[in-house]
Amino acid sequence: MRILSVITIICLFALPGCSSEKSEMELAAVQLERDLEMYTGVWDKFLKDGDTSVVNADNFTEDVVIVTSEGDLVGIDACRDYYANYLTGFTEIEWNILDAFGQGDKLVKHWNFKGRHTGEFFGMPATGNYLDLSGTTIVTMRDGKIAKEHDFFDMQSLLDQLSKSTDGSVTVDEYRSVN
Repeated sequence: MRILSVITIICLFALPGCSSEKSEMELAAVQLERDLEMYTGVWDKFLKDGDTSVVNADNFTEDVVIVTSEGDLVGIDACRDYYANYLTGFTEIEWNILDAFGQGDKLVKHWNFKGRHTGEFFGMPATGNYLDLSGTTIVTMRDGKIAKEHDFFDMQSLLDQLSKSTDGSVTVDEYRSVN
């Protein structure tokens, strides 16, 4: 009987801890899903619809950081101006998030950007060439907002496609998400 009482007491004290851990994990999973949904929605509106107004204090922290090879850009206006280069540099834009996932406050997205280079793009005059570029972005979220973005892609491929390809036949990545 005494062993049964000890087991009962242990269970009574252990269960609330398990329940608490489970609810914390459930809350984290819910927050991650919210972050992924908000994040993909923002970039779909920005690149598919050309809606630059989504880069705002509702979706980005005031001190958002965009990591670039020339140094970090800080702030919402800097973020909007940086990514607006894609809208001013390209027409016929096709934007797809091929895969997105996360853990904790980190998100990872695998993306593909296609478009015709018809305007100035980060100082490069229009070539009329077609770009098909895939890359990955590591994102840090804070309080449900985008706090940091770091894009990774093949810069040489981008430059080759914009400066050498005349028929739009260069294909960089044929990645297909596995479901």
